[in-house]
Amino acid sequence: MTMDASDLLNDLERRGLIAQSSHPEELKSTFGEPQVVYCGFDPTAGSLHIGHLVPLLMLKRFQDAGHRGVALIGGATGMIGDPSFKATERRLNSLETVQCWVDDLGQQIQRLMTPHLDGALRVVNNADWLREINVVDFFRNVGKYFSVNAMINRESVRQRLERAEQGMSFTEFSYGLLQARDFTHLNQKLGCRLQIGGNDQWGNIVGGIDLVRRLNGEQVFGLTLPLITKADGTKFGKTESGTIWLDPRQTSPYHFYQFWLNVDDADVYRFLRYYTFLSCDEIEEIEAQDRRAQGRPAAQRILAEELTRFVHGEAGLGAAQRISAALFSGEVTTLSREELEQLELDGLRCVTIATECSLEEALVSAALAPSRRQARELLGQGAVRVNGERVRQGSLGDAFSLFDRYWIVQRGKKQFCLLKRC
Repeated sequence: MTMDASDLLNDLERRGLIAQSSHPEELKSTFGEPQVVYCGFDPTAGSLHIGHLVPLLMLKRFQDAGHRGVALIGGATGMIGDPSFKATERRLNSLETVQCWVDDLGQQIQRLMTPHLDGALRVVNNADWLREINVVDFFRNVGKYFSVNAMINRESVRQRLERAEQGMSFTEFSYGLLQARDFTHLNQKLGCRLQIGGNDQWGNIVGGIDLVRRLNGEQVFGLTLPLITKADGTKFGKTESGTIWLDPRQTSPYHFYQFWLNVDDADVYRFLRYYTFLSCDEIEEIEAQDRRAQGRPAAQRILAEELTRFVHGEAGLGAAQRISAALFSGEVTTLSREELEQLELDGLRCVTIATECSLEEALVSAALAPSRRQARELLGQGAVRVNGERVRQGSLGDAFSLFDRYWIVQRGKKQFCLLKRC
């Protein structure tokens, strides 16, 4: 059954998920009946990251309310790259690379979203219609409706043009026309009435709304999501070790789980509204309980569990929790080979080492001691454990290895390194 349009949009507003919207009153009226909503994802890598998760979850919110979601993968636009608010021009990738990424993202979106939806999320590729367009016809039928003056005055374009050393190529300048053509195509073929995207897409979305009106004679709508930032204003989703990907081969479930566990208190309740399907009332109650409680808030644990379960399933969440518990308790011998491989990927600093090296050398190689002298002192103090066992002298090979390959070396309670046999 379709949720009342006002209820859905009011919930999105309460969550802080609407940055801009066109014709809000008409949007509420139109979405009183089931509609088609789309969001585009350009293939700039072989996996989506957590920045893409909010719009994907937004498609689910609309679909849960009785509407139909469409995820558009930019097999054509990805050959150009969106210049919006980018400091420099994107590097152009080969057709083969982009096609591989298109396939990867299509499979990832279906794999990620299908278990959480009653009906399938439709995935389309804009190369299927944009590559068929004749360039002369395109400029006659589409380009004539775009004012260069208006395009230059868009904030996303103007920022680039003000950088004298960068400027903007005609290739990138034409990106907005292609995205607008996507909206007209989806409106014609699927009856799509709403495009959603990050608020850096507002100019492109408005261009699409205008083109649909001119070519199709229909009123359509746009809605943007806020830029996800931390309380200090810095970009969210990047860490010292890099991007937080949705592909477990690039960001392990353990690292993914730990990332959300370590979200700052100033951000966590906002992220619960953005990234989970807990009601706003439930989130406010969690915040109130955290204020009353002594010790670590529960919000980070809830956020980490909800997101890890959604992206990696119960098995991925269980593995992440087991690894966390094993490191905390020191009972690392309970870890499976697959869980140790998660730690090797991105969970702990990992160093390949010869088994005949001394424990002092191993500690220095693991960056757990600055010198062999201090390593000997730590060993003498009983401050070092190898695979959970306290060690004081000898070589690394004297300690048993996990699966004949790994040693988890621990200094004190919180400093770890994974050593791997050469």
